[in-house]
Amino acid sequence: MEESVNTSEGLVECFKKELGVKAQRLNTYSPLTLAYIGDSVFDLLVKTYFVSKMNMQANKYHKLTSNVVKAKAQADMLKAIEDDLSEEELDIYKRGRNSHPYNKAKNASRMEYLEATGFEALVGYLYLDARYERLVKLLRLGFERTGVVQ
Repeated sequence: MEESVNTSEGLVECFKKELGVKAQRLNTYSPLTLAYIGDSVFDLLVKTYFVSKMNMQANKYHKLTSNVVKAKAQADMLKAIEDDLSEEELDIYKRGRNSHPYNKAKNASRMEYLEATGFEALVGYLYLDARYERLVKLLRLGFERTGVVQ
């Protein structure tokens, strides 16, 4: 029988330990790489929030989640928390915003898309640096200030 996972160990730490994932130096990642992982992390956290708050059909979750993870909403969230960012966090955001993504926004202006990319880079950076409490604090502030949570 398999050993049970230590409940005091977080999911990410357990995953890294079990698969032998080693931490990389964060300054080796491009802003678009940080945004790539940040997009997934933000999506998962938003989905987790809605699933934990209410029980509904998957397509209804999808509609709720899509309204929060789209580029315009991410740009709005960044604007709502920008004054709360440290110099380091602001630098990471600006590196992401000033990157040259290959994709184009479907339902957002070019500037909103770049701001969202910066936001995702910040999320990815905090996630990869295991600053989970800081990440959650900023997201909570953004959720509150943009009306995602009531």
